[in-house]
Amino acid sequence: MSSDQQTSVDGEVVELAQALLRIDTSNYGDNTGPGERKAAELVAEWLTDADLTPEIFESVPGRASVVARISGEDSSAPALVVHGHLDVVPAAASDWERDPFGGEVADGVVWGRGAVDMKGADAMILAAVRHWARTGKRPRRDIVLAFFADEEAGGKFGAHWLVDNHPQVFEGATEAIGEVGGFSYTLPNQLRLYLIEAAEKGIAWMKVTGRGRAGHGSMINDTNAVTILSEAVARIGRHEFPIHMTDMVRQMLGEVAEAAGTTFDENDPEKTVELLGPLARMASATLRDTVNPTMLSAGYKVNVIPQEATAYLDGRFVPGRNAKDFVHDVSEILGPDVDVEVVIDDIAVSTPFEGSLADGMRRAIAAEDPEARVIPYTVSGGTDLKSLSLLGMKGYGFTPLRLPPDLDFMALFHGINERVPVDALEFGTRVLDRFLLEA
Repeated sequence: MSSDQQTSVDGEVVELAQALLRIDTSNYGDNTGPGERKAAELVAEWLTDADLTPEIFESVPGRASVVARISGEDSSAPALVVHGHLDVVPAAASDWERDPFGGEVADGVVWGRGAVDMKGADAMILAAVRHWARTGKRPRRDIVLAFFADEEAGGKFGAHWLVDNHPQVFEGATEAIGEVGGFSYTLPNQLRLYLIEAAEKGIAWMKVTGRGRAGHGSMINDTNAVTILSEAVARIGRHEFPIHMTDMVRQMLGEVAEAAGTTFDENDPEKTVELLGPLARMASATLRDTVNPTMLSAGYKVNVIPQEATAYLDGRFVPGRNAKDFVHDVSEILGPDVDVEVVIDDIAVSTPFEGSLADGMRRAIAAEDPEARVIPYTVSGGTDLKSLSLLGMKGYGFTPLRLPPDLDFMALFHGINERVPVDALEFGTRVLDRFLLEA
């Protein structure tokens, strides 16, 4: 590393991101992947170099999280948790233009599974913290750094496990900052919006089973499990739930409309959603509950009618709803001929975008992008904030990135050719540095 890089807060962020991306931490959801241990050990090494004392927590062999505490200048102030995750969703190398675990930099872009979700953001946090150690800076209050395992499968072996088994590592923390927020979107009038995640939908992943009479594939069978299941899955897959607009979504759409120089019609929210271009897929999903069929399985031979067939559904419900009522509604749509089993469920969370943290985010982004407009939004997915909220913490998604206007950012989450611009990582590191020191 050059001397310029050593004195610059964003100097090593790309190098750190590349090192993390080159470690395969694919999470298949069934505890069969490589786990996070190797990445956790590397993060712990980097934190040790920054004069911290990290701890590695292993929920089961290989599934590892890292936690370290930075002492702030005001010991009486409540602590802030800054969290990321080390696991990634799987990637099929044959689908990609570049090696998904190569951590390559080409044409000013860092490629790899996790570049966006969220090893690039982990690197931003780590770069800022390591810069503090080199320059003698200290944050205003204690910061608990947490790099979790298993976020991509609901946190059973990561954040949830730590909250249940080692809550003491978060002692004194009342607020948290995590992923999926602070990224820019450029409106057609060239105004840049920075969307801060202030709410997230709840989760209900369901296994649906259709049962019938087994038999020979050449015979008439009016209780075919495949047909029973397929009809039920088609009903739920094509169902559009009614609009259930939360205050957070209403605020976001109102501010988007104002920024675009138009008015928000509450009776036609989709009109304002359309102003968000490629972000509309996500924003539209926050207007209502959603269910998507994602997996199907049946049979073992082409001329044998199986006794049962199964499908998996990814269900998400808006803040203010609960999993029990949501699953009841889904079951009613599926009909009485299938069984529904919830395999993973988690709460929805929402935090009003106000107070010192919100003000600090606005200031930190404005310092790097004076023409920016910061607004809160609801994410259609979920993060480890759900687990931390069980300890009473409020929080936001804030891993800031200034993105090119033509980049379809949301398509990169869990998509092929995941990548992030180098200058976006450097921008985010500078913003996080400023924000976290003052938060």
